[in-house]
Amino acid sequence: MTSQHQSGLLGRLEDTRFLTGQGNYTADHNRPGQVYAKVVRSEHAHATILKIDTGPASEVEGVLGVWTEADLAADGLGVLPCGVQAATDAPIIVPPRYALARDRVRHVGDPVAFVVAKTEMAATEAAEMVDVDYEALAFSVSSATSLAPGAPEIWPEAAGNVAYRFRKGNQDAAERAMADAAHIVELELINNRVSALPTEPRAGIGEFDPDTGQFTLELTGQGLHGIRDPMAVSVFQIPVDQIDLFADDVGGGFGLKNFLFPEWILVLWAARRLGAPVKWVAEAGEDLSGSIHGRAIDTTARLALDANGKFLALEVDLISDLGAYASGGGPNAATNAASTAMGGIYVIPEIFMQSRGVYTNTTPVDAYRGAGKPEANFIIERLIDAAARRCGFDPVELRLHNVVDQFPYEKALGATLDCGRYKENIQTAAKRAKRDSFEARRATAKSAGKLRGLGVACFLESARGAPQEEVRVQFADDGAIEIITGTESNGQGHETTFAEIASARLGLPLDAFRYVQADTRRTRTGSGHGGARSMHMGGGTLALAIDQVIEKGKTVAAQLLQVISGQVGYSDGQFTVEGSARSIGLSEVAEAAKTMDGETLDTTVFREDAPFTFPGGCQIAEVEIDPDTGEVNLLRYTAVDDYGHILNPMLAEGQVHGGLVQGIGQALGERIVYDQDSGQLLTGSLMDYAVPRAADIPFFDIVLSGEPTSANLLGVKGTGQAGCIGAPPTIVNAVIDALSPLGIDHIQMPATSEVVWRTIQSKVSGPS
Repeated sequence: MTSQHQSGLLGRLEDTRFLTGQGNYTADHNRPGQVYAKVVRSEHAHATILKIDTGPASEVEGVLGVWTEADLAADGLGVLPCGVQAATDAPIIVPPRYALARDRVRHVGDPVAFVVAKTEMAATEAAEMVDVDYEALAFSVSSATSLAPGAPEIWPEAAGNVAYRFRKGNQDAAERAMADAAHIVELELINNRVSALPTEPRAGIGEFDPDTGQFTLELTGQGLHGIRDPMAVSVFQIPVDQIDLFADDVGGGFGLKNFLFPEWILVLWAARRLGAPVKWVAEAGEDLSGSIHGRAIDTTARLALDANGKFLALEVDLISDLGAYASGGGPNAATNAASTAMGGIYVIPEIFMQSRGVYTNTTPVDAYRGAGKPEANFIIERLIDAAARRCGFDPVELRLHNVVDQFPYEKALGATLDCGRYKENIQTAAKRAKRDSFEARRATAKSAGKLRGLGVACFLESARGAPQEEVRVQFADDGAIEIITGTESNGQGHETTFAEIASARLGLPLDAFRYVQADTRRTRTGSGHGGARSMHMGGGTLALAIDQVIEKGKTVAAQLLQVISGQVGYSDGQFTVEGSARSIGLSEVAEAAKTMDGETLDTTVFREDAPFTFPGGCQIAEVEIDPDTGEVNLLRYTAVDDYGHILNPMLAEGQVHGGLVQGIGQALGERIVYDQDSGQLLTGSLMDYAVPRAADIPFFDIVLSGEPTSANLLGVKGTGQAGCIGAPPTIVNAVIDALSPLGIDHIQMPATSEVVWRTIQSKVSGPS
């Protein structure tokens, strides 16, 4: 391993391509004879489709087809499935979702018709001429209104608009602990609806070979097998190997690009019908209204403490807004995923959680960076902050008093934490954030007419995602060693880190390896990216595969060197006879193995039933608020986090930075808003949806302080989601600390200047 590897100074191998404009993005690609598609979308939140007049659109010069759901139904296309399995009280109610709306639209942006033309301009013009006659229906754009008596019925099969009820934990034991508590703190919490909004919009190019019956889809995806399989089985009702998916470079995903969207079905169907490649690229507004949203969970939560501040029990009641349809993984966030992190890094003897999934006339909600873990951590960290304020405890000492510091520790809902530096990281974060001198800074701010606040929060990630992964190490004819993996990069740097793992274990230079991903023609199976799983599952499986390559190589090398295999060792690309200078290179052994009886050195490892890993840490934010305007200025941010063994510190920090920015965005500005009177999406463009800008973000003080896990050969835990988990409660706690001199101890996200100003005014002026 070189000093660059050891210091983490190695830059990303991908960056030269990206920075010189040579990225391979779907929207930039074209095929011979390609045609262009546009989607006609509903302008209503809820309406019956009385008639769709495609005549004028069909007459636009260059238009090749204008289709509705009736055309898809005539070809026998099935429904988009929801694959979530959870221990709900009864099976999750999953109403039928078609690629184009059948009979009724259920949210603004619901696909209604599909237009394909020879040029993009013609497709756009024709899409605008499709005339849909609607009969508007009563609608609901929030879970609260969907659950209210007399609410509009969104799906007849979902009584009261409820898709599922989920319970986990011992309710009776939690209630007994609550009855014995000296303190009970209760909060109503809103985890605001947001958009993942990756820089690269969704895009796809569908092709069909009439001679073989083979579909091919290039797309912006981050979980290709998980998209292909339900599309083949449930929608087209063909064997999965009749559809090939591939993605070259993907410009961000954050969960959004993991799922089967109607557009992927439509471009393939149209390609088969027309005998030509069909290309579709989303506009930003389409991704805001027609893809998925994240979070959207309202919670009532209670924390019980004894007189000394020991946590006794946690009770949580979540209401998860699913949107208009049960998206592929939508019900998971408030069921399985949240339960693995509920209660955070603390010793809480009794935890009971329950949740309901609720249909609304809004864009479907599904996994967004962390999916369930941000919501669970937000609950416990806001409760601890409220307990400290209301019951007279110091917020840092209260956390230290209850943090898990003996391992392994089995949490009340079943997750077993194997290791961690949670306690030490709280202490380090407090020191690095200069907490002991904060009151002096607060006083200085006060003299300038400003409110200064310091917020602390910890986080627990349960990192793994799907519990299986496959990696193949293959010796190509051109001499490269191919790393073929089912986990897929969408900006994390896999091309670099997977090569680093292979380089370190085989003792070969980085350019000896070729990384192959996101191509079902090359990868037999795979669980994509999601759940901070890439290094734990993909990297850990790669390490297993390489170890097998070496062991197989020793057997072949022994034959070539005419010794027994037990006499052969391996180091730095050479198989060597122990105690002698006789050796042979890995490439020679691999080539020789191809001509011998028995298997080659090519090795495939399928790993399944892998355990979770549990990254965790402590983060502290310092903010200043202008009470006259409510503007929140984020001054400092400290994160001391445990991600296990760090393979590449620079890339790890980059992942933390990205997650922190998204978490800060949710805490201070981002919010998807629907008009309660019209059902219209009010935040349908970047003019209205407030993502953070560079000027909004301070310098990050990041410390990677980890305890390696035994859950994989690399000792890694996963960094991808942590910042997005830790930042929202950290920021909100800081805002509340700044407002606490005014008697304010609770505020909902996002803490925009308007929300903060109105909260201040309600205290200063009293209720209007």
